[in-house]
Amino acid sequence: MTHTRDRVMRAALWATVLLNLLGVYIVALPALAAPHATHAQASASARVQRQDIVADDGHRLALWEARPAGTPKGEIVLLHGRTWSALPNFDLHAPGQQVSVMEALVAKGYAVYALDQRGYGSTPRDKTGWLTPLRAAADAEAATDWVAARAPGKRRPALLGYSRGSATAMLATQRHPEKMSSLIMYAPYYNITKRPEVPAEPTTPPRVATTRKAAGEDFLTPASTPPGVKDAYVRSAVKSDTVRVDWRHEEQFNALNPLKIHTPTLILHGEADPIAKDAGLPTFFSMLGTVDREWVVLAKSDHVAHLERTTAFVYAVTSFLERPAVSQLR
Repeated sequence: MTHTRDRVMRAALWATVLLNLLGVYIVALPALAAPHATHAQASASARVQRQDIVADDGHRLALWEARPAGTPKGEIVLLHGRTWSALPNFDLHAPGQQVSVMEALVAKGYAVYALDQRGYGSTPRDKTGWLTPLRAAADAEAATDWVAARAPGKRRPALLGYSRGSATAMLATQRHPEKMSSLIMYAPYYNITKRPEVPAEPTTPPRVATTRKAAGEDFLTPASTPPGVKDAYVRSAVKSDTVRVDWRHEEQFNALNPLKIHTPTLILHGEADPIAKDAGLPTFFSMLGTVDREWVVLAKSDHVAHLERTTAFVYAVTSFLERPAVSQLR
């Protein structure tokens, strides 16, 4: 299967900027038939196992691991977004559907690790009760260190961040590029040309309860959502994360600078993702310090493209990771 130019992309300005000024292509993967397999409803498959790793400050972090039977092609660390933890996003199970990103990547031969950040899923909050961008980035670095130490030849993993996790992944890569082999920014939200306003911070963490309505609000393309997936996601999300994690010092994300990114980078998002469309991606992409970069748009999907078009999502990720090395190009 080959990439085709996106015939349905509505943001014509994006394509114009990149085609005319940069000489690169925004592509959309054609629809792929998702394999079907029936899974019992569960928070994780039997293949996905929890590892407890220790951050640089001694805090325990839950890292979910799934590995192929033989030697893996490579390793991938996944970072979830602002509200929901690793398992609802990356190891979701719905009757009659195959939407577990972890299982799909393992089927492609990769060892996959999904981190629950502090306060999310199976990782407790630390004694401060808060999470900050720098703390989240340091924890992501701890995960990549743990994975690399156990990988063949101690090779570095790819780091994939989803939504807010994309900013965390970028911050970690900017701080310590030697710790990851590639950066994958999926459904990015942070706009470097329009710094988000930092809200006033309360003195104590509010610990607001999560809701089923909030869990389902990113499913904006009903025709692309496989039957039962949204309901399964809502159930898993509110079960795994009953209280919204409290962030502060979000101005730390203002250190993000694409000119400082020299790691191979993939930007990936759904065609109808309103968050990614407001992220200033044409400017961001043009400013990346690496020329080893790709930008892929998944047609007929939105901010949860990985659950709507799992096969296409995994194809985009693995195609990027398996592209010919620069030394192999002629």
